[in-house]
Amino acid sequence: MRTIAFHNLGCKVNSYELDFMTQKCVELGYEIVEFEQKADIYIVNTCSVTNIADRKSRQMLHKAKKNNPDSIVVAVGCFVQANPEEVMKDEAIDIIVGNNKKKEIFEIIEEYLTKKEAESLDKDLSGSTITDVHNCEYEEMKVVSSFERSRAYVKIQDGCDRYCTYCIIPYVRGNIRSRKTEDVLAEIREIAIKGYKEIVITGIHISSYGKDFENENDPRVNLIKLLRDINEIEGIERIRIGSFEPMILSEDFVKDLSLINKLCPHFHISLQSGCDSVLKRMNRHYNANQYYEKVELLRKYFPGCAITTDVIVGFPGETEEEFEVTKDFLKKVKFFETHIFPYSRRKGTIADKMPGQLTAEEKKVRVKELLALDEKESFEFRKSKCNSENNIIVEEIKTIQNKEYYVGHTPEYVMVAIDKDNLNDDYIGKEIKVFLKCTLNEEILLGELI
Repeated sequence: MRTIAFHNLGCKVNSYELDFMTQKCVELGYEIVEFEQKADIYIVNTCSVTNIADRKSRQMLHKAKKNNPDSIVVAVGCFVQANPEEVMKDEAIDIIVGNNKKKEIFEIIEEYLTKKEAESLDKDLSGSTITDVHNCEYEEMKVVSSFERSRAYVKIQDGCDRYCTYCIIPYVRGNIRSRKTEDVLAEIREIAIKGYKEIVITGIHISSYGKDFENENDPRVNLIKLLRDINEIEGIERIRIGSFEPMILSEDFVKDLSLINKLCPHFHISLQSGCDSVLKRMNRHYNANQYYEKVELLRKYFPGCAITTDVIVGFPGETEEEFEVTKDFLKKVKFFETHIFPYSRRKGTIADKMPGQLTAEEKKVRVKELLALDEKESFEFRKSKCNSENNIIVEEIKTIQNKEYYVGHTPEYVMVAIDKDNLNDDYIGKEIKVFLKCTLNEEILLGELI
């Protein structure tokens, strides 16, 4: 029996696709071992969203070969798609798999092993399976198990056509491809049978779901219909959306969302900048006032909801004044959490050639300022939930401040800890009602079973 180890980098879509690979691996009889261990085969699911992601992808591929010089190292995903020539020259890599060939990865590995055994192939004869990700069909996968015990991810879409000036993803993920509704629902029904209570809808650009359908190509219509159908599936108690683009949030759409009773009041709405001039250079299709109107719509129909976002700091040409405008906008919105990234130059994007590239030190100073603001705003949101009742799905035991607690998340995705003495393992995966007493620390609330 061959041993195999996996390492995943990047987004929830990558995590979903890795879950598919591990599930398939078990079906085929491979033995899965930890990445740190010696394995016959290493699969690294790479990311290329930033320069740091590229570097981490290289490091993990080289680490795999160092773990076992005689192993087969497989590089798969976005880093591969973005840097085919570099990857082909890398002596540590034996097999290369592009973004629209992940479903066939084990066939590719077996073919490689067969040829290697028959012809004594040298490592420098690795074959490339990087193909054009544009104008291809959705690569159907089905994942009915997850490493998490109460939550499962479901991919409904791939690709993006927005071409923000800073982003490499449309080039490495390709055109919009939406998964058939019936395939999504079939997967979720199997997930429910397995006992998972919460699903997270994920994709590269969820707000484009169904844009490529023939009969009805309005994403608002398709998403609402899909969510309504999921809402009817027995056993599923929570539906969580990975991310929305702001401009999909019309009043009718948000009102329809509010009628889906299993939908969690937790919304990730991409911002990137709170300054109109920067948004224009980024090729984002809204301004700050429009974004704020969408936030207010969500809060109108989902009182007390959690809203999270992404912000890029130090975009080319960003002045100190533009940065302050963004900082003031974040204070105005009061996000639950803000994911803050220093701008990363990506070869092949428009922003890479823009004048006014900031230094790493300038970006570092601005990131630090926004991280401090995020810490404050995030704590205030959590604290606002104290002295109220809510529900959590119990997920695992976690050691916090040298004491063990059962932990889970509210529908708003606030983590709650309950003294281990008040529950037992039978509660894991079940939804329970709790009273939120106080903040245990800056990131976790202390709860009490009701």
